[in-house]
Amino acid sequence: MAKVGIIMGSDSDLAIMGKAADVLEELGIDYEMTIISAHRMPDIFYDYAKSAEDKGIKVIIAGAGGAAHLPGMCAAIFPMPVVGVPIHTKSLGGVDSLYSIVQMPSGIPVATVAIDGAANAGLLAAKILATSDEELLGKLKKYSENMKAKVVAKAEKLEQKGYKHYND
Repeated sequence: MAKVGIIMGSDSDLAIMGKAADVLEELGIDYEMTIISAHRMPDIFYDYAKSAEDKGIKVIIAGAGGAAHLPGMCAAIFPMPVVGVPIHTKSLGGVDSLYSIVQMPSGIPVATVAIDGAANAGLLAAKILATSDEELLGKLKKYSENMKAKVVAKAEKLEQKGYKHYND
């Protein structure tokens, strides 16, 4: 049964939103992903958001550009956490998307990540799920340790090239 729903308003968002799926896969979290438009197919969107809980979805990650109503409308219908991913736009660089998602009215919260920050949306969804899943929490801790090890390896590589260490 799916735990995270990933939705986006257009197939042009797939390259960005796929990064959330990559993170969830790496952590072994079930998800479903689809294209759904709050504006072009409001009836289908409503059915999706209304039935997500019954399908076992615990968190929705919603990516949207421009007017970016998809995350907020999900949060208005879906009773559990929604993470919004503002998508970069040609006209305003994604700031329009960011403002649309982050400026939700009181009572309709949407956790919002950086413009095109779908990987962080996947991690945030995982952290939300990990509050009640010790095994997943362990995977997240290992994920963080792996990130640290990669940075340390890069720093050591610089030192080998003669660059000074930060505390020398």
